[in-house]
Amino acid sequence: MSIFKKALASVGVGAAKIDAVLDKRDYMPGERLEGEINIVGGNVEQNIEAIYVRLYTEYEVEHDDKKETRTALIGEFLAAGAFTINIKEKKVIPFSGTLPYDIPYSIGKTKVWISTGLDIKQAIDPSDVDPINIIPSPLADEVFRAFQELGFKMKSGVCKEAGRRHQLRLPFVQEFEFIPYAGDFRGKLDEVELVILSTGENVMEVMLQIDRKARGLSGLFAEALDMDESYVSLSIHKHELPGLKNTLYQLINKYA
Repeated sequence: MSIFKKALASVGVGAAKIDAVLDKRDYMPGERLEGEINIVGGNVEQNIEAIYVRLYTEYEVEHDDKKETRTALIGEFLAAGAFTINIKEKKVIPFSGTLPYDIPYSIGKTKVWISTGLDIKQAIDPSDVDPINIIPSPLADEVFRAFQELGFKMKSGVCKEAGRRHQLRLPFVQEFEFIPYAGDFRGKLDEVELVILSTGENVMEVMLQIDRKARGLSGLFAEALDMDESYVSLSIHKHELPGLKNTLYQLINKYA
């Protein structure tokens, strides 16, 4: 009977169960992710190689005018090394890890989740999936606030495959689309697309694609050839936040 039970456990029937419980739901990039992992043994004793906590999101890839969605591993923590879980035994294992600064924000279609799993040799690994909410860092929040004060509203926020010219840790960037609905740029611009590349707590790189509104036949011609788009970037430091709105206004107005 024990051999039969082991065979069942190897395919997930009667195997150990796992459940991760986080201390909270909302996190910022660079913050500590903390919680505990509850494990309940199954119908047989099992040797656990390791417990891992992995961070995932999804991003869009476009080829030949077709879009597909891929899953990206953002980061991972080792919560525990090898141990044995006995029949019906209960264990609680605390874990913690630092979220990367380039983790995407939970805005628009973007979702971030953790997958907690038991690494069991020659068996299906039990796992638990939990969504987490990544809120903008203080720096990013000020950037979004400045756009709002300039008369823009965010239309979308989505993770897209990064071009080869971007040398990034992750295969995607998170792109935010802003539409001018008031202020000086209404009627001048179609949209401004924004990418934030966070490298730390006090500085971030901001990339803008400024899309001018077509005016007359020459404007329509430029739009057809994508000549109406300008690409600019700037670094924003924490001490520059008081003048951020004016800095962005001057930059965008230069290409409007």
